[in-house]
Amino acid sequence: MRLTQSQVDQYHDNGFLMLESLLDAREVESLRAAFARDSGVPGPQVVTEEGGTEVRAVYSSHQRQPEYAGLVRDPRILAPVQQLLTDDVYIYQFKINAKPAFGGDKWAWHQDYLAWRLADGLPAPRQVNIGVFLDDVTEFNGPVIFLPGSHRGGLVREGRADAAKSDQHLDPDDISLTPEQLAEHVDRHGMTSPKGPAGSVVLFSPEIVHGSAPNMSPFARRLLIATYNDTANLPRPAGDPRPDYVVCRDTEPLRVLPAPFSESLRAVTA
Repeated sequence: MRLTQSQVDQYHDNGFLMLESLLDAREVESLRAAFARDSGVPGPQVVTEEGGTEVRAVYSSHQRQPEYAGLVRDPRILAPVQQLLTDDVYIYQFKINAKPAFGGDKWAWHQDYLAWRLADGLPAPRQVNIGVFLDDVTEFNGPVIFLPGSHRGGLVREGRADAAKSDQHLDPDDISLTPEQLAEHVDRHGMTSPKGPAGSVVLFSPEIVHGSAPNMSPFARRLLIATYNDTANLPRPAGDPRPDYVVCRDTEPLRVLPAPFSESLRAVTA
């Protein structure tokens, strides 16, 4: 799959691109089942909601679940990433943010690249994020909100380096925009929130300002986010690197599968 020139321009102009219903219902079900399995694997890669047992995030599932290992190489996803970035990319970070019904917490307004620069010494914003909707995303269940075009101005703030470096998972509160900064950027760029059925995919810039509200609805909102990085742009941490379930060590360039991940899995298990 290749993006049209119009889609490429939209990504660069707005800082994100929505691809509705890219994955079919059967593929979404297989990814949900893999998430359920992986959420039960003990270890620090599973992060729970503060003061509770509900899963807030799971990291590096592509290292344990074949569905996700195939997904990050799927031609419908990896080919557009290569088109926007470079042919030689690897998975820098993989996580699934899970907002459970009736209480999934917010994610503060932030820019991803600031966190990665502070915590990992990432030299440049040479990344593309892909967000895969594992549930239908509506205005009710805490969708991600973007400030379109905010990526074109670079970093809004420097953040608090000490707080960012001490936290394995990098709470966006530590690098969030101030109310004044947010108000100024919303006045300049406005706000928009991509919504759509499960299986939709949104590609977005590491520098776009984004956040999300709590999920007060009875509907879960699980969002898979895989971050691809240029292999010529490896982290340079000032001290000990963050754990490999947070920052992936395998920097071998990914190669596109010859068929969608679901077809590849079927061939392996047949």
